[in-house]
Amino acid sequence: MSTAAKDEVAAKSRVPSLSFETLKKLSFTHSGVYILLLVVWLVPGLAVYESIFGFIHGVGWILMVLLILLALRARVVPLRTGVAVGVLGGLAPFFGSWEFIREGRHREGAETASAGGDSEAGVAERSVGPNAR
Repeated sequence: MSTAAKDEVAAKSRVPSLSFETLKKLSFTHSGVYILLLVVWLVPGLAVYESIFGFIHGVGWILMVLLILLALRARVVPLRTGVAVGVLGGLAPFFGSWEFIREGRHREGAETASAGGDSEAGVAERSVGPNAR
């Protein structure tokens, strides 16, 4: 079997990773389910849908807590994101989704700064500080 064929078989057999992006998508999906739960709760006569989306929200929150604990252990997400998803996510998963947005922006900024680009933000950061002239 050639190397390309082995790589193709390995790619097909891979399990989805517990990456930051995967967790972010799951968090946004959970927030979407919660929005639907709020809508069916506000509209009279949708008790069946309220039960369905309430169940999905509850199970989704439990799964998110388990996944976020694994992600914390693997150091995929920081503690602040873990607390937002695990603790505050039971009340409103928007906290976790917002933390994923905030952390994503933080990571993008760190990548830009580590790339050594001569961006305006990097120049401003270098010129501000106790030793700035």
